[in-house]
Amino acid sequence: MPGQARDHISPEDFRQNYRLVLRRFLPRRDEAAREAAYDLGRRAFTGGISLLDVCRVHHDSSLELLDETRAAGHPEIFETAGELLLEVLAAYDMTNRSVLDP
Repeated sequence: MPGQARDHISPEDFRQNYRLVLRRFLPRRDEAAREAAYDLGRRAFTGGISLLDVCRVHHDSSLELLDETRAAGHPEIFETAGELLLEVLAAYDMTNRSVLDP
């Protein structure tokens, strides 16, 4: 649709963006990476991506990173990936509440 808001995101774009944000978040955990995660969560909600799909993408992206990393790095990846998921879900939740609560 012409003039569609930038908030629209397809499931495949969400998947690709989540992978990129996770890879950016992993070494830094800085405010810019958190903001990208927050924006992605908000876009997921407004784009109609379900919470189950968000969790599936998180799971798949995390497994992909774990497969690429030596076992010694797994605890840090697991912790950081969980932190990113919480950032994404926080934005998703806040957007959901603003829509549902008058």
